[in-house]
Amino acid sequence: MRLLNNFSIKSKLIVMLLAVSSCSILLTAYIGYRSGQTNLTNRVFNQLTSVRASKAYQIEAYFKNIQNHTQTLSEDPSVIAAMQEFDAAYRQLQSANVPDLFDEKIATYYRNDFLPRLAKVDEGSPILQSYTPKATASRYLQYHYIAANANPVGKKHFLNAAKDGSEYSDTHARYHPIFRKLIEKFGYYDMFLIDPEGTIVYTVFKETDFVSNFETGPYKDSNLAELSAIVRESKERDFSKIVDFAAYSPSYGAPAAFIAAPIFNQSKLIGILAFQMPVDEINNVMTGNRNWESDGLGKTGESYLVGRDFLMRSISRFLVQDPKGYAQALRSIGFKEPDINRIQQYNTSILQQNVQTEAVEESLAGSQGTQIIDNYRGIPVLSSYAPLKIDGLDWVILSEMDLAEAYAPIYSLQNQILVYATLLMLLVTLIAMAMAYLFVKPINKLIESARKVAAGELTAIAPLETEDEFGELARSFNAMVRSLRTQTNLVEQKNQENEQLLLSVFPAAIAKRLKRGEKDIAEDVSNVSVLSAELTGFSKLSASLTAYEIVAILNDLVTAFDEVTERYGMEKIKTIGDSYLAVCGLSVPYLDHDRRAIDFAMEMLAIMRRFTHERDFKLNIRIGINSGDVVAGIVGRNKFIYDVWGDTINLANALRSVCPPGSILVAQAVHHRLHDLYEFEAMGELVANGKTKVDAWRLKNTQLSVQPEGVKIS
Repeated sequence: MRLLNNFSIKSKLIVMLLAVSSCSILLTAYIGYRSGQTNLTNRVFNQLTSVRASKAYQIEAYFKNIQNHTQTLSEDPSVIAAMQEFDAAYRQLQSANVPDLFDEKIATYYRNDFLPRLAKVDEGSPILQSYTPKATASRYLQYHYIAANANPVGKKHFLNAAKDGSEYSDTHARYHPIFRKLIEKFGYYDMFLIDPEGTIVYTVFKETDFVSNFETGPYKDSNLAELSAIVRESKERDFSKIVDFAAYSPSYGAPAAFIAAPIFNQSKLIGILAFQMPVDEINNVMTGNRNWESDGLGKTGESYLVGRDFLMRSISRFLVQDPKGYAQALRSIGFKEPDINRIQQYNTSILQQNVQTEAVEESLAGSQGTQIIDNYRGIPVLSSYAPLKIDGLDWVILSEMDLAEAYAPIYSLQNQILVYATLLMLLVTLIAMAMAYLFVKPINKLIESARKVAAGELTAIAPLETEDEFGELARSFNAMVRSLRTQTNLVEQKNQENEQLLLSVFPAAIAKRLKRGEKDIAEDVSNVSVLSAELTGFSKLSASLTAYEIVAILNDLVTAFDEVTERYGMEKIKTIGDSYLAVCGLSVPYLDHDRRAIDFAMEMLAIMRRFTHERDFKLNIRIGINSGDVVAGIVGRNKFIYDVWGDTINLANALRSVCPPGSILVAQAVHHRLHDLYEFEAMGELVANGKTKVDAWRLKNTQLSVQPEGVKIS
């Protein structure tokens, strides 16, 4: 401090201006940056949570529909009959003659078509004898429907029946076209009929699990075998069970999930109906049919499912959009090359992509929330997560967006702040130097003038204990501070009174513009809702009251209406006698301006009814609402008012004039936007003022059953 006292006034002024300005600039910049970052984070989290909740509802409803569909089909007489007939036909073939040619053809199919594909995804070399069928009927049917089927792999289901003359083929010819159409229509991958001993006596797709047995066959350790055992042991009607995704060998190791339900003939369990879940349908729900940006997820956002084993249950967006970039990202975080190869081979991340992030762990523990984490690609993201409620599946759902994309606006703001702060600091430095130079030059003259002004009239307050020019200047001007302070307070008080008067007459935005000195204020405003209301019965009531009583009643009502305008975003424009005009979306735009206007109108009806009930007056109110474009502005010079004009206003007034007391009439534009939210009654084409025809809809449950005079319904 002593060192600062020895500085010249010019140096002190420069240092102080720079210090104060720098602190203000840096503090303002930091607060603005942090506030923007917080608001943006909350907005993105809310958006992700909304997407996540929507996807969760869709996927839960989808699985519930599949369960209901499976249970319903298992009780369908045609499915019960098919189960019995396929089972009986299969058992008849146990005594069929199976030539060596059949076995050779089956072995050739497995050796040339099935096992080479399976070897690409299965560790080790699959053994032929482990997969070929052993039962007589199974060998017979696999020959005719797989090995000897002229259709290529993946299209074996186009064969309606083998031409072997067996009862099985007759049954197959009758039911197969129906079941094939069923899975195509509902999007299932495959359909199975399984007998009580665990043998698949029928499938639509005819993969190698066809006529295999889940007790002794090659797929006894599959998730479908596990599901079949659970359903057989349950022995309950109205029962269905879903089994989670697992690699399924008949589908060449592709991820497969199944749902099954028992088939009863009266009280006897005769089989099991099972469906292989449609992976594509699950992916379509989670990706929004690959329209991520339309779902509000931007260029890097996605929603996906994860199971208890921390593996994906739906496809990754980045695998769909950029497989090479996705693989490169996995390599960069140490993903093993064989795992990447499997993802590329199956073209899916289901059961291949590990997602052991904090968000997944939290949601698997039963929690839901939002946080910033590193995702499965090692990239920071904003994540919204929650567990799913699907019977039989322990899955969670996440919606995420890359932090870089979410924070792009704030990064841009940060750069702008740095640039402007630097320029402002340079500007402040130049201004401080100029001000210091100009300030010191006349200081001695200011001191002498100040002494003359203060001599004999004011007492000086305690001076600064410095020996520089500021100390001398303080002793001269402190005496004037007291009188100036009083005058300043008076001026400030008057300014506040004037500002309050402006705010009571005009909307806040218009009042600010008037304070800035604007005189000609006029603008076109789009997408607003206009509410025009009029008291009914007031003229008759005023005939029996004094002027003071009339004004008091009207003032109480208008005040009650004014008190709720802010709640609904409405702006009162004016009152003319017993008429009331308000607009929503004029100064502050609202997407739901018409809904706010209707809610405000219903509040006015409620206020009116309470008022008349409490005071026993026979008053009512009629309200017309329209939406569209208006012109707003200040009219007058010495005595001016703020008003609105346009066809939108005229139509609202016309609706008000033909509105029954106690009702709300809306124009066609309002009805078109809100007919899904409110219940309206078409009033037809009404004639207002004897000439203006308007299409009107009345908001239901508000009318007091009064038909206005002079209203014509064409």
